[in-house]
Amino acid sequence: MTPMQATLTLVSIGLAGAASPVLAQSTGAPAPGSIDACALVEVDAERLACYDRVAGRRARSASQADEAAALARQNREAASEAEAAAATATDRARGAASDLFASEPDDAIANAGKGSLLDSRWELAKDSKLGTFNFRAYKPVYLLPAFWSSDQNEMPHSPNPRNTVTEPMALDAIEAKFQISFKTKAWENLFGDNGDIWMGYTQSSRWQVYNGEASRPFRETNYEPEILLVFRNNYSLGGWKGRMAAVGINHQSNGRPDPLSRSWNRVMFNVGLDRDNWAVTFRPWIRISDGNDDDNPDIEDYMGRGDVTIVHTIGGHELSLMARHSLRGGDRSHGAVGFDWGFPIHNTLRGHVQLFDGYGESMIDYNHRSTYIGLGISLLEWF
Repeated sequence: MTPMQATLTLVSIGLAGAASPVLAQSTGAPAPGSIDACALVEVDAERLACYDRVAGRRARSASQADEAAALARQNREAASEAEAAAATATDRARGAASDLFASEPDDAIANAGKGSLLDSRWELAKDSKLGTFNFRAYKPVYLLPAFWSSDQNEMPHSPNPRNTVTEPMALDAIEAKFQISFKTKAWENLFGDNGDIWMGYTQSSRWQVYNGEASRPFRETNYEPEILLVFRNNYSLGGWKGRMAAVGINHQSNGRPDPLSRSWNRVMFNVGLDRDNWAVTFRPWIRISDGNDDDNPDIEDYMGRGDVTIVHTIGGHELSLMARHSLRGGDRSHGAVGFDWGFPIHNTLRGHVQLFDGYGESMIDYNHRSTYIGLGISLLEWF
């Protein structure tokens, strides 16, 4: 933007601000996209982004942020080599000790990947951080009024006899499914200018809403709280950019009494990479044993020991593919594949299609294989 264009933009903003009291009196609320609407935004970073949009200022792309980070790193390494060549042995020892706990002082390096898909959800870059205890999206949020199963699990069972149903349940093949998910940051920059602690919660329900004969019960609801320590990364791997690594504790259960009780706890690892309009996340995990009092002792052989999710955004559409496996052979080889498609319908209304085949669509079905097809609306997606 030239100085003349910047001046004209600021004058336009000032005129809009001068005219806003008249508009507010006539409409009762600031017009969307106006300078007055921006002033009502509570979060500082989001308010600044709103002002930038009104002024027509464009943020740097993720690739530009990566280029700036690479250049800054090269300059810093060159300077370090020059200093090392001139330093005495004592100076080098003192520098090595101080570097042990050093953070990244160069803003360009700390802002690598700013604006990328993973940065938009996890606030990885230094200038992307929005503080603690803000309500943030996590996993997709959707409502599927039609969710069809090819094989209803009328007699859920487990190797533990106490968790085995003895009489079949009357279930419809079509039910409703919905999911809510959110997260919040509890601690920011735990280690210098990196390392954030996030708390997340996801809940998904399967509702036999069309089953009037059985009083329309909720067939299964899964609760999944977790806590994650998330670090930003900056490395390249075959055209992909490594953005994040995380470790955390995950609990998942259905909150039901025996014989329908199902639960497990895991130590979760998370590695995320992205590129233009693509993101991939690898999640291996280790189960924390429940000892002898285990609702589902063989759950790892069905729900798996890790999963991978690939997301692609294109023209207002978002496509995601999830695959998981037990990582065992023979009779212990089981897994699942899930596909979700979010697409625009009209204005902010979005549709959602979900396909799933394999074991563990829900906790009660952890060792039951079926194909599921869902259709509904999407409220929030991955990105």
